[in-house]
Amino acid sequence: MSYPNLDENDDQDRQNNESEITAQKEHILKQILSADARLRLTNIKLVKPDLVNLVENYLIGMATQGKLNSQISDDQLKQILLSIQQPKRDFKITRR
Repeated sequence: MSYPNLDENDDQDRQNNESEITAQKEHILKQILSADARLRLTNIKLVKPDLVNLVENYLIGMATQGKLNSQISDDQLKQILLSIQQPKRDFKITRR
């Protein structure tokens, strides 16, 4: 005997929780990022969503620990992105 309503309720609860978490995340990021920095993160999210998630989690962690004493500017965000991003590998091919 199966209960399809229970599965639907679980999915509904999970979606509600995910949307609440996303809303809280966005609220915190609006407080700690300047408008230019938020725009940059939004643009990067289209290309590298994993990198943006790392940066967002890092910034939220710093904010909750009280380590951020002012808004993050676009230049500061660039520095954070460079420090978190994996260094590019240069391949040098030599022909013999």
